[in-house]
Amino acid sequence: MQQLLHFVSGHWELFLALAVICILLIYQTFGTVGGGKSVDPQEAIRMINHEQAVVLDVREPGEVKTGKILGSISIPLAQLEKQMDKLQQHKAAPIIVVCQSGGRSSRACSILRKQGFESVYNLRGGIMAWTSTGLPLSKKGA
Repeated sequence: MQQLLHFVSGHWELFLALAVICILLIYQTFGTVGGGKSVDPQEAIRMINHEQAVVLDVREPGEVKTGKILGSISIPLAQLEKQMDKLQQHKAAPIIVVCQSGGRSSRACSILRKQGFESVYNLRGGIMAWTSTGLPLSKKGA
């Protein structure tokens, strides 16, 4: 125990970096803050087909150019609060929020919940998880 304390005090920068990495890994593994709901790509497909879920893509325009989920609405995270009127007609529908890996979409889910959207889901793993399961992306309108 004495050696551990000596190491931590002598290399506090390394220990701090380790703590930050561990916190980020836990956050990414267990999803959104505040008990947010997450869905995997297969569950998202089911919701799109059977519950008329709307897909909101919060990636930047340059990322969207590489392809997006067919029929998704693209609003960059930085513009979400300013462009909330584009989503008002979908307020009663489930909304699946997508980004590249799941981090930005988690923040977007929080914003939507604060705006009164109740049925909001984060696509766990984002577009990376979507494509890794072999699901297609559309380049139309991207």
